[in-house]
Amino acid sequence: MTSPEVPSVPIGAVPAEFDADAAASAILLDVREDDEWQLGRAPGAVHIPMADIPARIEELDYDREIYVVCRQGGRSLQVVRYLTHVGFEAVNVAGGMVAWQKAGRPLTADPGHEAKIY
Repeated sequence: MTSPEVPSVPIGAVPAEFDADAAASAILLDVREDDEWQLGRAPGAVHIPMADIPARIEELDYDREIYVVCRQGGRSLQVVRYLTHVGFEAVNVAGGMVAWQKAGRPLTADPGHEAKIY
């Protein structure tokens, strides 16, 4: 899902690896719900469910580019609209975690579970 007024990038334009370490130049922000996150996620992603973004905004860094991802791109589009409005450099990851998995990008899950998005 994309929108002309919200910056979006295809999976191929998203860095292959992320590190939650503050020294990294970019953040992959996963805004899916807890149950979705537990099924599978990108290594190094930061998890803040969409509804929690306003209350947890201080956990994000204005000096880092933020790639926002959800399952297919609808929720992340809304979050990018909000984040850019309040001054962050954020982009929507078109196709979300479904596109991430289809592209063969790495996934991780909780111990004892196979990582999968769909």
